[in-house]
Amino acid sequence: MQKLAAPLKPLCLLALTAVLTLSGCVFPGVYKINVQQGNIVDQENLEQLNTNMSRRQVHALLGSPAVINPVDNSKEYYVYTFQRAGGDIRKQQIVVYYDGNQYSHHEASLLDETPAY
Repeated sequence: MQKLAAPLKPLCLLALTAVLTLSGCVFPGVYKINVQQGNIVDQENLEQLNTNMSRRQVHALLGSPAVINPVDNSKEYYVYTFQRAGGDIRKQQIVVYYDGNQYSHHEASLLDETPAY
């Protein structure tokens, strides 16, 4: 029996050394990127909207809307979200209203600053 225990000692010592060595390595965490999604629209863009504009002209200025209601085409939604390094998600939303195919007015809840810039 003594002969079988002797080869296990170096193996146990090697395993213990490996565990102690690896336990000293502290993994700092995962790098988290900034995530932005949606339409970047600022106050300057909104000031260029006027009631003579067609839906196509509004799309040329603001981009394609994020949400289009298939039942009610009198309004379109432009949504932008930003998350910095896994933190809180910040959101802005703009609702553009149409009278037929002509721009009517909009409601906007903009971020204080656009983090993308």
